[in-house]
Amino acid sequence: MQNQTHDKHAQKSTRSKPVLITGGSGFIGSNLAERLLETGENVVLLDNLSRTGVAENAAALAERFGSRVRLVVADVRDKGAVAEWVGQASAVFHFAAQVAVTTSLLDPIQDFDVNVRGTLNVLEALRRLSAPPPLVFTSTNKVYGALSDITLREGELRYTPFDETLASKGVDEVRPLSFCSPYGCSKGAADQYVLDYAHSFGLKAAVLRMSCIYGPRQFGNEDQGWVAHFLIKALRGEPITVYGDGKQVRDILFVSDLVDAMLLTRDGIDRLAGTAFNIGGGPSNVLSLLELLGFIEELTGRSAELQFDLVRTGDQPYYVSNTSRFQHATGWRPRVAARTGVHMLHDWLLRHRLDLSTHRELAASRGQPHDACTSGAST
Repeated sequence: MQNQTHDKHAQKSTRSKPVLITGGSGFIGSNLAERLLETGENVVLLDNLSRTGVAENAAALAERFGSRVRLVVADVRDKGAVAEWVGQASAVFHFAAQVAVTTSLLDPIQDFDVNVRGTLNVLEALRRLSAPPPLVFTSTNKVYGALSDITLREGELRYTPFDETLASKGVDEVRPLSFCSPYGCSKGAADQYVLDYAHSFGLKAAVLRMSCIYGPRQFGNEDQGWVAHFLIKALRGEPITVYGDGKQVRDILFVSDLVDAMLLTRDGIDRLAGTAFNIGGGPSNVLSLLELLGFIEELTGRSAELQFDLVRTGDQPYYVSNTSRFQHATGWRPRVAARTGVHMLHDWLLRHRLDLSTHRELAASRGQPHDACTSGAST
């Protein structure tokens, strides 16, 4: 009985500390922060505010939750700032990253510094603590490379694998890693460092290899966040560029379902540490680019003007997550169907029409990629 009482007091003491979210003002970070704050936890957002819209996300959270959310304007490459706030955290969600393949091709060194060195700063800060909090790290399906060995059947609107098991279940974690593009290399290296620190130093750390995430607070562009990007372009009546033939297939996951998965990972970290999980909508939430564009036409009531260009480096013609490992470990399943979620994002964007009208100008002036799903027409 005394041991149980001690454990309960220790848990209460740990949870009284804030949750640290690096990149916490971004699309995924702000959605996670909102859920944590709604359930009574305090949150620290560590963000350099370099991306369009993230300052507004932080301000909206502060307006609603007051002093229970704290914005720390700092870069994940700042070892001192990272160590200071990791040392005060009950848990760490590490989202801060350079998130676009295209940007990584233009500046591989910056991509490395943010994604690898920044992650090592977080890991080293945790390793130096006597009782390090759990870490949840967001990786990407890009660690599996271009998947060019998958033989595909071409349909009218989408590609489908000839392998029936792959078509019905998706890509699992047994798939060999095959880094492609500087972005794939940097995120893959960070992914492996997180797993190794769990095994070598006993950190309670797990990796979520994400497919395409979408939902409120996502203002996508050609480099990443393709679901929101297509919707925004269509709502503005602007031409949409499709890289490739548009039959590329992705499983899409609504952000609230991702938040569920992240909290289950934190809460089950004693069992899940040292493991990588594929997280996405799975085979029941699959869309090709052309299929999404067709649905958007239904929502907006008008046809979009399409322009086609060459396939971009690192693009996967087919990627669907097999989430069985995570489902078996936690009981998690996506709850928001693809068409329902796209409809919800469409309605959210309409309610934020002012943001739609200013987004293009802001993005052009800052020249920064934003959101947390990799890819224009690629992920």
